[in-house]
Amino acid sequence: MPAPSHYASVRYLVDDVQAAIDFYTTHLGFTLNTSAAPAFADVVRGPLRLLLSGPASSGARAAPAENTVAGRNRIHLIVDDLDAEIARLRTAGLPFRSDMIVGPGGRQILLADPAGNLIELFQPADRPEAPTR
Repeated sequence: MPAPSHYASVRYLVDDVQAAIDFYTTHLGFTLNTSAAPAFADVVRGPLRLLLSGPASSGARAAPAENTVAGRNRIHLIVDDLDAEIARLRTAGLPFRSDMIVGPGGRQILLADPAGNLIELFQPADRPEAPTR
């Protein structure tokens, strides 16, 4: 495993660390790095290290009480085939928080983890090759 400095880390506050580990490793291709469940775990996918802080973790205690609910921030995961990912995750019974949105940059949909934290699944639009000079 590369040193932690090779990762961009994001902390998500979760109600149940083991449920979060299961969600990210089973459905979204993350690998468990360390587990101190029920307080804390971290999972990795490429250069992203996702810190999963349960109610007993020091990371969760640092937030003011009014900020303990999931926010509108989200991690952004690029997928090759958004339609296939949506079908696979719906079959698994996972909750989506938006309809698919189509824009000039691509297509996206929001998924929620067991604690309500958001994950944006994004398929970039096909871009024609730039002309060479």
